[in-house]
Amino acid sequence: MTEKKESRKPRKTTKKSEQKKSTRKQSEQKTEQTAKKKTTKKAVKKSVLKKQQQTTKQKETKQPEQKKKPTGSRYAVKLKKRMIPEITHLRDSVTENIKPRKSTKKYVKVIPIGGVEEIGRNMIAVEYGDDIIVLDAGIEFPTSDHPGVDYLIPNVSYLKKYQHLIRGIVISHGHLDHVGALPYVIEDLGNPPIYTTAFTASFIKKKHAEFRHLPTPNIIEVKKGDRMKFGKEGMFLRFFGVEHAIPDSIGTIIETKFGDIVYPGDFKIARDRDNNPIEVEEYEQMGKKGVLLLLLESTNIEKPGFSETDEEIAEGLEEVYSQAEGRIITATFSSQIERVVDIVKISEKLGRKVAILGFSLKTNLELAKELNIFTPKKGTIIDPKEIDNYPANKIMIVCTGGQGEENSALVRIVNKKDPKIKIHKGDTVVLSSSVVPGNERPVQMLKDNLARQGAKVYHYRTSKVHASGHAYRDEIAVLHRLIKPKFFIPVHGFYFNLTKHKELAMELGMPEDHIVVPYHNGSVIYVNDKEIFEDKDSAIPANFVTVDGLGVGDVKEVVLRDRNILAQDGIFVIFAVVDETTGKVKTSPDIISRGFIYLRENQELLHEVRRIVRFTIESNTKVHPIDVGFITEQVREEVGKFLWQQTKRRPMVLPVIVRV
Repeated sequence: MTEKKESRKPRKTTKKSEQKKSTRKQSEQKTEQTAKKKTTKKAVKKSVLKKQQQTTKQKETKQPEQKKKPTGSRYAVKLKKRMIPEITHLRDSVTENIKPRKSTKKYVKVIPIGGVEEIGRNMIAVEYGDDIIVLDAGIEFPTSDHPGVDYLIPNVSYLKKYQHLIRGIVISHGHLDHVGALPYVIEDLGNPPIYTTAFTASFIKKKHAEFRHLPTPNIIEVKKGDRMKFGKEGMFLRFFGVEHAIPDSIGTIIETKFGDIVYPGDFKIARDRDNNPIEVEEYEQMGKKGVLLLLLESTNIEKPGFSETDEEIAEGLEEVYSQAEGRIITATFSSQIERVVDIVKISEKLGRKVAILGFSLKTNLELAKELNIFTPKKGTIIDPKEIDNYPANKIMIVCTGGQGEENSALVRIVNKKDPKIKIHKGDTVVLSSSVVPGNERPVQMLKDNLARQGAKVYHYRTSKVHASGHAYRDEIAVLHRLIKPKFFIPVHGFYFNLTKHKELAMELGMPEDHIVVPYHNGSVIYVNDKEIFEDKDSAIPANFVTVDGLGVGDVKEVVLRDRNILAQDGIFVIFAVVDETTGKVKTSPDIISRGFIYLRENQELLHEVRRIVRFTIESNTKVHPIDVGFITEQVREEVGKFLWQQTKRRPMVLPVIVRV
């Protein structure tokens, strides 16, 4: 009986335990199901919320279209986590009432993409609504900070992104600082129409022929007095004549609903013999009509008074030429067509034959001939090969090279590389050009070499043989008084030039808050009939882009830094062969030095460098496989430290580690 009872008890306990287990399982299953339901509910809620957010965003974007107001979303700028309007906190009085996604039709945007931190690289974009007009596309010549670079051009990445909104490019004249970048940027701009005058158009076509991969440019020739509608926003372009150092220069008036925006480009004021301004009727008419905004160059704002007129320079050249007993060689810019025309006329008056040297100068004169700008008498122009057929006092040579440029016509003559022409004692050499900043040393060397060979040298600091094509301070003041703009943006020059131009405008009575000095290239300036201000937070990329040989933009700051290091401290190359099995340096490391030290005279230093290289390599090859990258960096660092301690110079150290 006891055995039966004992056997039953465990059976009862097992049933209970099984019941408990089943209940536990059921409860666990229920909790899992509820948890799954909760997670699915949360997921559903999240998806619903996402859909709601998407619909609200769509409504927000569609809302302005329902109200028939442009959103300007193409130009909106994202800062932090929210969308802010294009116009940001530059002035408190402006930003208090700013709403998100403010329409650009309430303002005209003016963006100096280049030309407000340097002399050259001039480019300005003017935007209104869905229309963009580009003013000029120039290059800047490199300085010593850009070794090996041919040109610097504007960064057009912003315009490339919105190329479908560009309605045209206006080229004011044919100087390279206003037109030279066109072949390099025209494709990025979407090949829009190019508005310019006949001479500048022929110059563009001639230059374009060198870039055969580009499509034929769509050039629309204009002349002063022309007026045409452009774009979708009801704006007009109007053109007026400008006095400058190259034929067919024009200024541009952009007519907007807020008023006229006037951009003369490069200019000077013509004057009569009594120093009174002449040919200023168009400027007076602009002032009477009213000008909203003036974009005016600041190149010569620091020079007081008035620049010399072309008539004064022609008289100065004739005076120098009439005193010359032998040959005359005149060097000038290839774009100084009107100067060359005057030189040829004076030569004809003095009975001299004229030989033209320099490919670019010949090309430009051929273009001027086609347009009847250059009309020499028959027999005046001779081939350079015929120079020896005439007496020395009957010869005038006009050439390029006044800046001391390598391979230019005058420099080849001075360096005795020209096969036909040499400098003779008694020759008169006239440098009819000012010195471009950065070219002071080459020009000085040119003058020294001319003097050594017996030539008599005249230049703009000793005689009236050159006049700037840019207005001086008093001329700029005359234009301000004639046009009387409501708002003003100084352009074309270094930042200091722009601030001096601002001071002049204020002296003439313009309120300070009506003037905006662009803080840097890429600044975005807003203007309407009530206010003008700069939005520093929405500046566009406007760093320089390099042109080096056939490459455009491929020479970055890192490359320029390396070139400068090589130019300053040279290069130090180390070759070492490492046994991959033992980790030992097999032979004595080879060393090549260029621009750093003369190896034969520094054997002790080289011996110590080899010791450092061997020790550094063998100290880091105990772990296999050998990490060549790490060892290379260690060698570079240790050798660099040692060379600095010994020479106080930092050459570019390039270790080359080879495993065998």
